[in-house]
Amino acid sequence: MGDQENPVAVERLMRLGTEARRRVIQMAARSRSPHVGSCLSCVDILVTLYFDALRIDKCDWEERDLFVLSKAHAAMSLYAILSLKGAMSDEDIRGYFVDGGTLPAHLDRTTSRWIESSAGSLGHGFSIAIGLALAQKLRRTARRVYVLIGDGEAQEGAIWEGAIFAPRLGLDNLTAVMDVNNLQGYGRPTELCAFEPMAEKWRAFGWHAVRVNGHDYTALRGALRQDPKGKPKMIIADTVKGKGVSFMEHELKWHYYIVTEALARQALEELEAKHAR
Repeated sequence: MGDQENPVAVERLMRLGTEARRRVIQMAARSRSPHVGSCLSCVDILVTLYFDALRIDKCDWEERDLFVLSKAHAAMSLYAILSLKGAMSDEDIRGYFVDGGTLPAHLDRTTSRWIESSAGSLGHGFSIAIGLALAQKLRRTARRVYVLIGDGEAQEGAIWEGAIFAPRLGLDNLTAVMDVNNLQGYGRPTELCAFEPMAEKWRAFGWHAVRVNGHDYTALRGALRQDPKGKPKMIIADTVKGKGVSFMEHELKWHYYIVTEALARQALEELEAKHAR
């Protein structure tokens, strides 16, 4: 059995995913902040990146890999992952999006050495990641750059300008992941600005593109390990908005709704039951 199919490793990632979702719900309820659904859809992607793919053992290691969260309204999911890695404290997390707190609702690189880029305006993080990847190429380092974008974000012109430019620069050290939960602020991206067939578009732009289930750890690990054959890599990850909490799944309102104490208890009880199983 290949390492990417190792059931022990996959079970560990699943447990980390459940715990990350618990922390997202707790942060959202404490701060009464939105974007919970957007955070829950990309948790499994971030878990796989941070606990299986990225070489990030030490923050000040000159060869550590770099990650940019371009869909930065999902900041709670990244904070949850960094707390699981020991890169953020419980005090940091408790100070999320509160008066006089520690962490903003959208990423600010001055809040942590592990945050590579301030982001929030969709499409900008993708371009920043391309710049970081080019810098590493010019310096001839072994560092890889990873960036997570959203499917609604893929309607931005900046995304496609970068899509054209990255292959021209030969950025085979760049891996992008698109969180395709098919829900954005005002509806479904496939209905508002249809862009399928997505994988074929990226391949036509010169990328190594692969499409996977964004909640399948084995599939994600396999895609991240694929040889891009000298091209930048795009992993199109099909996900569910609100994944892991049944009453949030596939619901547009959880782009905005606030997690009350009662809803938080309900969500945490469901996640606890999944963790026990």
